Formats: sequence, C-alpha cells, structure tokens
Amino acid sequence: MPVFRLSEELLFPPCELAEQDGLLAVGGDLSPERLILAYRMGIFPWFSKGAPILWWSPDPRLVLFPEELKIARSLQRVIRKGTFYVTWDKAFRQVIQRCADVRTKKGEDTWLLPKMIQAYHQLHKMGYAHSVESWHEGRLVGGLYGVVLGKVFFGESMFTEKTDASKVAFVQMVRDLQDLQFELIDCQVTTSHLQSLGAREIPREEFLLRLERSLDQSPPWRYGSSREPS
Repeated sequence: MPVFRLSEELLFPPCELAEQDGLLAVGGDLSPERLILAYRMGIFPWFSKGAPILWWSPDPRLVLFPEELKIARSLQRVIRKGTFYVTWDKAFRQVIQRCADVRTKKGEDTWLLPKMIQAYHQLHKMGYAHSVESWHEGRLVGGLYGVVLGKVFFGESMFTEKTDASKVAFVQMVRDLQDLQFELIDCQVTTSHLQSLGAREIPREEFLLRLERSLDQSPPWRYGSSREPS
C-alpha cells in the first residue's frame, strides 16, 4: 500500500489503507481541527525529531474496556494506603512536559517535540485534551494525558517519578470514566505494562466500529474536579 501525502485540505484516507505497521499518511499539520478529525477516524500522530508528521492507525489496536480493568494486589494496597492524591486537569502542561523529559533524560527519542506539546496544550485549552495527576506530599510525581471525544478516552502518554504513581492515576482515571459510562479507552500501541492493567488487542475493524458508536457531537468535555484515590 502507498503512504499517502496529506495536503492543506482537511482530510485523511481510510484507515484500511494503512501499511502493515499502521503507517497511513505523512504531512499535514497539527491544527486542532486536523487532530480532532484524526482521532474521530481512529488515527493519531507519532513521529520523531527531524521527521515529517506521521499519522498511524495500527491493526490490531490495544484498548481497555473500563469494566475489564485489572488491579494487582500490590497496587490495591498502595491505593488503600492513600499514598497518592489524584487530580484531573490541574497540571496539564507539566504532565505532558514530564512525559517528554522522562524519555530525553534516558537518552531516548521522544515524539513529544515542542510543536506537539503546543498542539496538545491548545486542545487542552479547548477542552479536548486532559491530564490526570498523581501527587505525593504536594509534589507532582506521576500522571498521564489524552484526548476525549464522546465516550472515548484516547490515551497518549504517561510518566512516573515514584513507584506506582502513574498506575494509581491510571486506575483512578478508569474508575472515574466508568462512573461516567465511558465505553472505551484507546491505548494505541501494545505494551506489556498496559496489558497487565487489563488492556487487550482487538482488530482495527472492530475498533473503528466501536469508536463510531461511542462518538457523539457533544461539546468539549470537562471533568473539573479533584478526587482522592478510592
């Protein structure tokens, strides 16, 4: 299959035309309108420094159904102890920057380049991108961020600076989204870490069908409250 080159026109080719590794298109921009369209179609951007913008739709797709969340006993003990205080949208810019810093400090490449950070910060200001934070003794020690459309949370990245901090944030996020009757958490690419928390692979065709059913035309979603882990 050819990799499609995007123009200034706001459109994407069908996901079914992606390469075997999930690469669908190259180019375009990171405008809010294009990003929102991409997520609605099951596409996300992922590229490294010096590369053009790359757009992906992998098959299979790693997802977590909120009701299938798995919590190890050791993590349950950490949550019961109340070691971490969890909030929504209290430090979005810090979370996304820490997600980038964790990788650069290890000498690893990161797709969270300044233009990516700025693009998602703009989505956050518009009410589409959200962060979940773990705090310990008043200090931000872990968290994650993603995009919300309809009843779907599209997870993007997470970081931790204290053992289990990001896991506690993730568990609280899933519980909150389940309370709000969210249907799907998109984990994008398969990792053993996410699989240990209950995520599993499904065919892209099934993912796209579920995504279409879970989307709606509701206004930007705002959580707006802080929650202690339960």
